[in-house]
Amino acid sequence: MPASGDREVLKLGGREVAVTHPGKVLFPQAGFTKLDLVHYYVAIAEGALRGAGGRPNMLKRFPDGIEAEPFYQKRAPRIRPSWIEVATIRFPSGRSADEVVPRDAAALAWMANLGCIELHPHPVRAENLDHPDELRVDLDPVPGVPWRQVRQVALLAREVLEENGLKGWPKTSGSRGMHINVRLERRWTFDEVRQAALALAREVERRAPALATSKWWKDERHGVFLDYNQNAKDRTVAAAYSVRPLPDARVSAPLAWSEVPEAEPRDFTLETMPARFKRIGDPYRGIDEAAGSLEGLLELAQRQGMGDAPWPPFFRSKHQSEKGKIRSSG
Repeated sequence: MPASGDREVLKLGGREVAVTHPGKVLFPQAGFTKLDLVHYYVAIAEGALRGAGGRPNMLKRFPDGIEAEPFYQKRAPRIRPSWIEVATIRFPSGRSADEVVPRDAAALAWMANLGCIELHPHPVRAENLDHPDELRVDLDPVPGVPWRQVRQVALLAREVLEENGLKGWPKTSGSRGMHINVRLERRWTFDEVRQAALALAREVERRAPALATSKWWKDERHGVFLDYNQNAKDRTVAAAYSVRPLPDARVSAPLAWSEVPEAEPRDFTLETMPARFKRIGDPYRGIDEAAGSLEGLLELAQRQGMGDAPWPPFFRSKHQSEKGKIRSSG
């Protein structure tokens, strides 16, 4: 829906959001413009805010569309509307940044105008930056793994979560894999959440070693990798309803578990998602009321007795070891 002129002003919830160069094409193959992106996030704002709202968000900007190089911006622009909230995130490196905290549709539209095709929230609320309220299960298939295998591993991960008193909420990643989000009570540290995610990954691997792996090094992986390190501090993943920078403007789509066995990622796009949202609402309704305890998974980690596993290579913390030392530790 291209617009004429270099600027269009939207009135959203009593706020005005200026969309500059609204007709700029961000998705050349599909033909979607910046204004299309803004209208998308306004249309599904309730769902997008359930995933990214109230959380510090890293900005991944595509000012010239998906075929040009994006850039990451952790710090909120200094020139911004007074109603754009920020929270100060402190990174393992010792640095800090004021990151954008969207609270309403106007904030989502403002972010989209910056070329933020994707939403990248941290797993914490702005009111409590030290205690994540979300464990993120990232199912990442190695090249050549069929989609049906990703589904199988997702259903197995659900079993392990439920056995440990947790409810998982699935979604397509919008790329090749799936995510399962788990709401948590806000009383565990980042390290404890990561430890729980590692225990989950190892248990899924134990039950289906031909299908899934918890191995961090790429040369050791096979099947579907459960990326426990997405729960390390400073990591973000594409949120529910986030558009992805793919030619068809695919979306990370929340699903009901009953949809997982048949869901196809290509069915959920910037074009199709608003109608689905209007028709069925948000499958993640109720997620905020389903906050659970990590005690079961942390007890599982103790029973496994396998110790730690590799951290992201750039992660500076007391836990980080050299690659050789980690390999030799088993």
